[in-house]
Amino acid sequence: MPISFLTTEQKLKYGQFNEEPNKFQLEKYFYFNEYDLRVILKRRGNKNRFGFALQLVAIRFLGTFPKNILDTPIVVQNFVAKQISVNNIGILHDYSRRENTQFEHKNLVKEIFGYFHFNESNWRFKLSRLLYTKAWLNNERPSLMLDYSTSWLIKNKIILPGVSTLIRLISEIRARADNRLWHRLYNLPTDEQKVNLEKLLQLSSEARTSNFDRYKKGPVTVSSSSFNEAIGRYLELKTLKIQSLDFSKIPVSRLKSLARYASITSMHKIIRTSKEKRIAILIAFVKSFEIIALDDALDILDLLITDISSKAKKIGIKKRLRTLKDLDKSALILAEICSLALNIEGNKEELYKNIFTKISREKLESSIVTVNHLARSSNDQFQSEMIEQYNTVKRFLPKLLHHIEFSSSIIGMELIEVINYLRKIKLKVKYLEDPPLSIVSKFWKTFIIDKENKKVLTKAYIFCFLDKLQDLLRRRELYVNESDRWCDIRSKLLQKDIWEKNKLQICRTLNHSIDANESVTKLSTNLDNAYKKVLLNFNENKSIKIDNVGKKPSLTITNLSKLDEPSSLILLRDQIKKLLPKINLTELILEIDAHTNFIDEFIHVSELNTQTNNLNISICAVLLSEACNIGLEPLIKEDIPELTRHRLSWVKQNYIRSETIIKANTNLVNYHSTLSLSKKWGGGEIASADGLRFIVPVKTINARANKKYFNKQKGITWYNFLSDQYSGFHGIVIPGTLRDSIFVLEGLLEQETGLNPTEIMTDTTGTSDIIFGLFWLLGYQFSPRLADAGESIFWRIDKQANYKELNDIARGKINIIPIPVKIWTDRIAQGPV
Repeated sequence: MPISFLTTEQKLKYGQFNEEPNKFQLEKYFYFNEYDLRVILKRRGNKNRFGFALQLVAIRFLGTFPKNILDTPIVVQNFVAKQISVNNIGILHDYSRRENTQFEHKNLVKEIFGYFHFNESNWRFKLSRLLYTKAWLNNERPSLMLDYSTSWLIKNKIILPGVSTLIRLISEIRARADNRLWHRLYNLPTDEQKVNLEKLLQLSSEARTSNFDRYKKGPVTVSSSSFNEAIGRYLELKTLKIQSLDFSKIPVSRLKSLARYASITSMHKIIRTSKEKRIAILIAFVKSFEIIALDDALDILDLLITDISSKAKKIGIKKRLRTLKDLDKSALILAEICSLALNIEGNKEELYKNIFTKISREKLESSIVTVNHLARSSNDQFQSEMIEQYNTVKRFLPKLLHHIEFSSSIIGMELIEVINYLRKIKLKVKYLEDPPLSIVSKFWKTFIIDKENKKVLTKAYIFCFLDKLQDLLRRRELYVNESDRWCDIRSKLLQKDIWEKNKLQICRTLNHSIDANESVTKLSTNLDNAYKKVLLNFNENKSIKIDNVGKKPSLTITNLSKLDEPSSLILLRDQIKKLLPKINLTELILEIDAHTNFIDEFIHVSELNTQTNNLNISICAVLLSEACNIGLEPLIKEDIPELTRHRLSWVKQNYIRSETIIKANTNLVNYHSTLSLSKKWGGGEIASADGLRFIVPVKTINARANKKYFNKQKGITWYNFLSDQYSGFHGIVIPGTLRDSIFVLEGLLEQETGLNPTEIMTDTTGTSDIIFGLFWLLGYQFSPRLADAGESIFWRIDKQANYKELNDIARGKINIIPIPVKIWTDRIAQGPV
C-alpha cells in the first residue's frame, strides 16, 4: 500500500488548531482547576502566565505544542485570559518572540503535568498492538486509525510524534495485517483447490470471459432457464468446496471486505498480484458468491412461482371473457326453466311436459354441462390454468428437487416428506403411486384426484407442492441452511440462556416491563383513555360524525381544507429567492464538501487511500452525473486532468458504491442536524416515509410490472425516509410495488445517522396491523395517515366498556390470550428437523 495516505493539506492540519473549539470542548480541555491555577500563577508577569497557560491547554487539546502560539484561536485566548485575570491578550505577541521562554515552559508542562514522548516506556509498542487489533479485526481505514491514534495518545498524555511517524506506523501495521490475512487464507485450501481457484481467472478457448467474471453476473430475467443457470452457477462454485474450509480464525469483516473488492475489480488486476494475495482474494470471492448464487436461485424460484400464478390468472380471465356469452346463454336457459318450475302448479308429469315443450331435453342437458364447465367456484385460484403451464415447471423441477437441500421446522416436515418422495420417482408418469397427501388442501383435491380412476395426477400434485413450497419458504417454516436470505431466521434469535441474561437490559432500553401482564394492562388503560378523550369533544367536533348509511356504522371524517397563503409569507419567499446567489450546481457540491468533507467518505474499493490530486472534483462530477441521470459524457473535459473520460470512469468503478454513498449521506445529515435552522424545524425525533415509483429500462429480476404505475413497462419503488429537520436520512429500493409497510421498520433500524427518530408517519400503503405491534415492541411510535380512516376497524379490549357514540364503530374485540411461555420455548427448542 502507499506509504502516505494523507494529502498535503491533511498533513498541515495535523496537531494544529483547524477550527474554533465549541462550548463543550472549551469546558473539557481549556478549563483550569485549582492546581492548574496555582502552577500558572507561579510564573512571573502576565506575559509568562498567559503564554504558559496557552501552552498547557494546547497540549491538552492538540496533543502537542503549537508551532506558532499566535495561531491559537481568539476564543481560546479570551477563555484562558479570563480565568487567569489577563485583560489584554495582545501581550501574546511579546511572548511569541521569546523562544527560550517558550522552550522552558514546554519542558515545565511536560514535567509538572506528566507528559511523555512517544518513544518512551514502550508507548509505541502499546499503540502498535491496539492498531494491529483494529486492522486485523475490522480493516479500518488509515484515516480512522490515525484519528484513533491521536485520540489515544492525547488521552494517555503522550506528545504526538511527527505526522510521518504515525503514517509509517499505520502503513506498516496495515501491511502486516493484510499479509497475515493472505497467508492464513492461502494455507486453508489444498493444492488441488488452489489450482482450481486459479483456473477461474483463465480465459477458455470458446468464451471471451473467464469464469471469475461470469460468476459475478447474477440473473436478470425470471424464467426456468434463469433458475437453471443460477443453480448451475451455485453448483460450479460449490464444487470448489470452499465452504468446507475452517474460517473460524479469519475475521468476518475482513472476508467481506476482500470479497467486495473481488466483486468489482477486474481479473487482470488480480492476476498481477502475488500468489498468496491472489488465492486469498479468490477464496473470499468464492465463499461469498456461492451464497449469493444460491440466494439468487431461490429468489428466482419465488418469483417464478408467482409469475406462473399471475399468468394463470390472466389466462383464466381471458378464457372466461371468451366463454362469457356461452355461459350467459346457458344460465338464462336454466333461469327460464327455474322460473317456469316455480310458476306452474300441478304434478311432476305436467311440469316436465311444460318444460320440455318450452326447451328440448338435449338443449337443457347441454346448458347444464356448459354451466358446470364454465362456472367457477368462489375459491377458484385458477388451478386449471396453472396446470396448463407444466412445460415451464418440468424444465426447472429436477434441479430444484435434486440440488437444493431443504430443512424445516415441525410445520414443514410434511413438505420435506413430499420432496423426498418426488426425488425418488419419475416425473414423466401421468399418475403417482401412493404420494403423501397431507399437504393437499380440500380445494386442491378436486384437481389432483382423477375423477375416472381416482388416481393422483402428477401435474396437479406438483403444482400443489409448489404452492405449498412457496408459502412455507416465505414463512421460513421451510428454509435452506446454506442460504443467507432464505435461511432459518429462528437461528438468529437470542436463545433462551442468552435472552435470560440480557432480558432486563433490553426491556429497560426499550422502556418495556419484563412482566407481560403489566404491559398488557398499561396498553389496555391507554386504549380506554384514548376512547374517553375522543368522547369529551366528539359532539362539538363538526369535522367527524357517525355515518349509518352502509351495512355497518362508520366514521366520516371531513377532509382538511387548503389554507390560503398569507401575503407576508409570499413576500418572505420572494425576498429569500432574491438573496440566494445564482451559482453553478457543480460549485454548490464543492462548497458543501468544503463545509462537511463528505467526499472523504468515498474510499477506494481496496480500502486504501490513493494519492490522487483533486480527487474531490472527480467524485463530485460522477455524483452529479448519477444524480441527474445524464451519464458522464456532458462532464468529460479532456483538457482537465480531473475530468477526463478515463479518470471519471475509474472513480465511478472504484469509489461510488452503496456503502460509501450511505456513509457520505450520514456525514451530510449529521452536519445538517447541527445547523441552528435545522434545530428550529425539529429535533430529529419525528420522520415520515413514502415511496416513489421508477420505470427500470434494463433487465433485472427486481423490476415488476404494474399497469397503474408503469403502464406496460416494469419498475421499482424507491422508499425515502425524511426527518422533521428536512433531511433524507435513509432510502431503500423495493422490488416492484411490494407493500411498503414491511420496509418501514427496516429503514429505521438500518439507518446510520446521528438522528434517532422514535415516531414515523406513512400513508395508507405503509400500514398493516402487525406493523403497529412491531413498532411498539421496538420502542417506536407508528403514526400513519390513513386515506380511509373512517372505514378502518376500531378495536376495543373491554367488551363491556361503554363508549357511548363510539360503541357502534368500536366493534373489533382484541382477544388477550398470551401464548404460554412453555409452548413457545418448546416450539423454539424443537426448531429445525
